[in-house]
Amino acid sequence: MLNPNASHAAHHSFILTGIPGMPDKNLWMAFPLGFLYTLTLLGNGTVLAVIKADQSLHEPMYHFLSILALADVGLSMSTLPSMLSIFWFNVPEIPFDACITQMFFIHGFGVVESGVLVSMAFDRCVAIRDPLRYASILTQGIIGKIGVAVVTRAICVVFPVPFLIKRLPFCRSNVLSHSYCLHQDAMRLACASTRINSLYGLIVVIFTLGLDALSILFSYVLILKTVLSIASRTERLKALNTCLSHICAVLLFYVPLIGVTMIHRFGKHLSPVVHTLMANIYLLLPPVLNPIVYSVKTKQIRSRIVHVFQRTRNRV
Repeated sequence: MLNPNASHAAHHSFILTGIPGMPDKNLWMAFPLGFLYTLTLLGNGTVLAVIKADQSLHEPMYHFLSILALADVGLSMSTLPSMLSIFWFNVPEIPFDACITQMFFIHGFGVVESGVLVSMAFDRCVAIRDPLRYASILTQGIIGKIGVAVVTRAICVVFPVPFLIKRLPFCRSNVLSHSYCLHQDAMRLACASTRINSLYGLIVVIFTLGLDALSILFSYVLILKTVLSIASRTERLKALNTCLSHICAVLLFYVPLIGVTMIHRFGKHLSPVVHTLMANIYLLLPPVLNPIVYSVKTKQIRSRIVHVFQRTRNRV
């Protein structure tokens, strides 16, 4: 292990943290983490395969769901190398450039996921408020442009982060707080002013995640206004039921994010284990649960998966 007090000129790597204060317990986390990553790949892979195979699912909502599944897989794959390195091979050291690369992809896929959730809120808003023009508004071309815009925004927003980190001198401890590299975590180890980094991070949070959350909220205000104007109680429930999966996905993304932010800002007195647990929940929970939520709550996907399993069972 490197000397925590060495300068950046003397070392070119960080030390990642497994379970704070309990390094001997890291091995016990290897199998649960392996199971979660396997579940993530199987769940999102199944959703993608079902949507691709079933022509009846080639609709705007399911195209956005495909993009969400790809973002979830990308986010999981961004954390997988360092997680496996620590918990499976007991190698906590990560090269400086690899850390910055991982940082870029973690934050990038996080912004992509937030953008996709906004797109899905727009999809539900159009479907409920203007169902007759739904197909003509959300055409294949428009969906493609929205997808490109979401990815482009994420790249543009996160692109300065590696350069902002790379310009900082690191002459304090090189031990990070988590099992992966985050901008705010690496930034606190610098021995120079991080005002620019902090300011840029705040601007990104406000103008991406903050505006995305407000956009989703505004979409649901419009949706509720429309739904409450429907005379039939059955029709109201049917309309709201089409939004349940998306609402669950939004909560799975934003609730852990808010929790991590609050603990980071106001929970410095809490145990490091709490910080690590919340950070892992924020990055691991949505990719695992999103495909489960959509498989359970979306009748078309659920019936298709059941049909595939029944056909496989009959062949056996």
